Amino acid sequence: MKRPLRVLLFSTLFPSATRPTHGVFVETRLRELRKLGDIEVQVVAPVPWFPSRHPRFGEWAQMAATPEIEEREGLKVWHPRYFLPPRVGMRVAPLTLALGARATVARLRREGFDFDLIDAHYYYPDGVAAALLSRWFGRPFVVTARGTDLNLIPQYALPRRLIRWAADQAQASIGVCAALAESLRELGVAPERLHVMRNGVDLQRFTPLPREESRAKLGLPESGTLLVSVGHLIERKGHHLAIEALAKLPQARLAIVGEGPERGRLEALACGLGVEERVRFAGSRPNTELALWYSAADVSILASSREGWANVLLESMACGTPVVASNIWGTPEVVREAVAGELFAPREASALLAALRTLLDRRPPREAVRRYAEGFSWEETSRAQRALFERIVLTPERARA
Repeated sequence: MKRPLRVLLFSTLFPSATRPTHGVFVETRLRELRKLGDIEVQVVAPVPWFPSRHPRFGEWAQMAATPEIEEREGLKVWHPRYFLPPRVGMRVAPLTLALGARATVARLRREGFDFDLIDAHYYYPDGVAAALLSRWFGRPFVVTARGTDLNLIPQYALPRRLIRWAADQAQASIGVCAALAESLRELGVAPERLHVMRNGVDLQRFTPLPREESRAKLGLPESGTLLVSVGHLIERKGHHLAIEALAKLPQARLAIVGEGPERGRLEALACGLGVEERVRFAGSRPNTELALWYSAADVSILASSREGWANVLLESMACGTPVVASNIWGTPEVVREAVAGELFAPREASALLAALRTLLDRRPPREAVRRYAEGFSWEETSRAQRALFERIVLTPERARA
């Protein structure tokens, strides 16, 4: 190509000024891709329309307050609105999402950003909407599957059919773990269109910090065992299992980093088990601060019921902190060696407790855990992604000057 590769990233999963941690893993992959140079990107990250910014509406109010255009890390991000009606939203979301973004995409082209390819993230509704935009604007597209879009949503008949249709239209489908690529294969997607490109970890942002110093900065006791559980406060993330296990570890403390609708229930559970003095609800913290929490901890817990490729595991290990995680989907691909931590099954507090005790007994050296994480840098994935995009754009029927 005689000019830089031009990519339109399209996804509802992308951070904004009002939701800075939403879809941060998509932003991270894009940032690492851009480091290779010779690539131009615009981001279209639609947001559901909502009429009120009043705080009582929680996340919906945050979406309503999202700026229509903003700049993040020197990159312009567009947030067009789309209609997501109650009750039937799941059925119509692909169409309303595509229609909501259409004018913005057309404007970008009029203003000179004649993109070569659409890079979509999350198969439903985003990937299906990307298939429509691809038809309307005559450009190829790629979809990255990330977790719930394939391990939950295809249980519903209409989304399942639309996911299969979009996958047939896409020039390629990417799974962030082999388990997700296998799910697409089981849906009937041709193997030659499937690619596994795991997430990496930012080894500069996530690096081991002195444990005592980290605890002091966070206002945590300098001595004793500290567990950390990072993630949105919803049942699927399993923070309740961490609290239940804590009740059987009298010398330990637990920090829960995240915010969400389950907070009240989790606080009540901690009180009911008599461990409220040993649980710190830290709320939502910026991604740039997480290294302090991982470095302060002895073990990170991820007790999820569903995950594609859990970035929090690699982030923790990059900080030298081993993990205990539920043995589901792509997680065994992340925690492949004993130095990384322990997997547990079934997804119950008793199994989590046993895994915690095993890991706390052997305590892998922090230096060894960090070395393991260093095998998951972004460079390999970014180069594979770039090569795939260029191959798609430069096929004979699509090659342009």
